[in-house]
Amino acid sequence: MAQRQRAKSITPLKMLKEAVGRVILVKLKDGSEYIGKLEVTDSTMNLVLDGCVEVKPGTLEPRVKYGRALIRGSHVVYVSIDYEIVARGSLPL
Repeated sequence: MAQRQRAKSITPLKMLKEAVGRVILVKLKDGSEYIGKLEVTDSTMNLVLDGCVEVKPGTLEPRVKYGRALIRGSHVVYVSIDYEIVARGSLPL
């Protein structure tokens, strides 16, 4: 009997959990953007960022340095993973 092979699907939450320890960009509903190293996340997409820096939207120009920050998942519009490559030369992470 032939067995069906299911394609492994990767959910957004699984991708986010795999991004722990990497630098990410987070955009919030109010338009603000934050870059930092993802320390922990949960099933409601709450995020804890270390070395968190608020940047001007659409740029990498820093506005405010927060250090460690908690971002509520209900405020997140999107998360860009592996932002470390872009931010490496521009921000003090």
